[in-house]
Amino acid sequence: MPTPPKVPSPTAARPADPAGTAATRPRAAAGARTTPGAVPVHPSAACATSSHVAVGEQVVDVTSGGVKGTYIRHVPPGYDGRNPLPVVFDLHGYDEPAAIELRMSELAAYGDTHGFLTVLPETVAKVPLWNVTLGSGDLAFLGGVLDEVERTLCVDTSRVFAAGLSNGAFMASAVACQYGDRIAAVAAVAGIQDIQGCAPSRPVPVVAFHGTADPFVAFDGGFGPAVASLPTPDGTSSLGASGALPKAVGPSITGQAAAWARRNGCGSTPGEEAVAGDVTVLRFPCPAGAEVELYRITGGGHAWPGSALSRSIAAITGPTTFSISADRIVWDFFSAHPLPARA
Repeated sequence: MPTPPKVPSPTAARPADPAGTAATRPRAAAGARTTPGAVPVHPSAACATSSHVAVGEQVVDVTSGGVKGTYIRHVPPGYDGRNPLPVVFDLHGYDEPAAIELRMSELAAYGDTHGFLTVLPETVAKVPLWNVTLGSGDLAFLGGVLDEVERTLCVDTSRVFAAGLSNGAFMASAVACQYGDRIAAVAAVAGIQDIQGCAPSRPVPVVAFHGTADPFVAFDGGFGPAVASLPTPDGTSSLGASGALPKAVGPSITGQAAAWARRNGCGSTPGEEAVAGDVTVLRFPCPAGAEVELYRITGGGHAWPGSALSRSIAAITGPTTFSISADRIVWDFFSAHPLPARA
């Protein structure tokens, strides 16, 4: 979607999130989950070198899979290079660079207080976007970024996660397919997808969020009318003016989540629980460690729940709910879903 206007930092405007309320924290156990403490920490190679990495943000150049790009590396306070931390890959949307995603999701700021590293990659392109086809250069690029992160940062390789918004949610879905042996769980905001040819090496837990009034990725399937305003990949025109509008209709968002559930060996009919006046969570009956959950936001737009920046561009994307905090729910879900214990 179009790059949003500059607004003051949204950190101070984070929504109230009292611990223990149904609207901000899902049930600790939605069915039987992997016991996180049963999965030991697996230090990356960098933990043995104790190489110094400064706390805070740095932009790192990288070329991998023949694709050039960068990533924002956000290191939380308390990182010492010896004790492994989880890491979250935060993937930007169409026409929104990593610097915008940093402010949109606020996952990096959340990691400062919850003890995880955040990596926000992007490729060098006229229009920031991801090719989500399995085996694509962009997926190879992300695999290379993960290699470099594990080589240069002391991370827990059993607790590497991916989240994304819009086209970044498409990519998070693709990452789960291609790197299921390395990515423990994923979160898809405004764009969970059943990627063609997806056959991960293990069931990958997924939590998704989607508004029923999303003008870009329609809840009932396919793309909404706002997609016409997006630029073409070469940046010379809009998708609408160029006649390059995507024509796929595809399953509804509930159908996309159901496809993930089937792949993970879950039952086909989800249970529903209202967690706020405008939010219902659909939980599929899944084996332990393979959970699939969808937060359906009634009247919600193409938005990151709880994001002040998202709310500031409602004229473009539609409403943002503050009834829940996606950051809290995502991190609770990730914390409960490390990679299964290794032999």
